[in-house]
This record gives sequence, structure tokens and C-alpha cells, in this order.
Amino acid sequence: MAFCDGLSHCKLALAFAVLMDLLGGTALLVGVFAPLEIQGRDFGDLLVYTGALFVVMSLAGWVLWYSGNIEGLTSKRELGHISSAVDRLARNLSRKIRSYKGHL
Repeated sequence: MAFCDGLSHCKLALAFAVLMDLLGGTALLVGVFAPLEIQGRDFGDLLVYTGALFVVMSLAGWVLWYSGNIEGLTSKRELGHISSAVDRLARNLSRKIRSYKGHL
């Protein structure tokens, strides 16, 4: 598992993105370069469009993988008193809005 240590989090999203890229690239290349004529009908366009769809789907996997590996966000513990003050302010504001809606 030392090989996967550099991949960090979201390994399932990475596997999805790579699989969709491989399927999409293969379908695109086969659709463009292989003569796919069955009973006088050409099915190359179908593979080209399907391959493009797989590549677009892989973008979702890459975005999920990348956003899951973003580091450097501060935790609540590092924020100290600011987070508790912000939490109290949000809680008070939420209670006021809720009580105001209750009077309507």
C-alpha cells in the first residue's frame, strides 16, 4: 500500500476518473480509426460520442478527487476564540430568525 500513499484521500474518485478516461479514450480511438460498418450502417460516430461522454464523466471524478485532497484549511481548534464567537453569533442569529418566523 506504500504505492498509494501519495494519492492521499479519495482513492475511489481517482479510480473512477482513470477508468472513465481509459474507457473514453479507447472508445474515441476505436470510433475514429476502426471501420465499424454493420449491414451498411456506420457505428463509428456512436463510439465517438460515447467516448466523449465518458471523458466528460471523468471530469467529475477528477474534480471530486482534487477537491478531496485540498489541504491547508484551518481547523476549528486553530481558529481559537474566533470560531466560538462566530458560532455564538450564528446561533443567536438563527434563533432570532426562527422566533420571528414563529410569530408569523
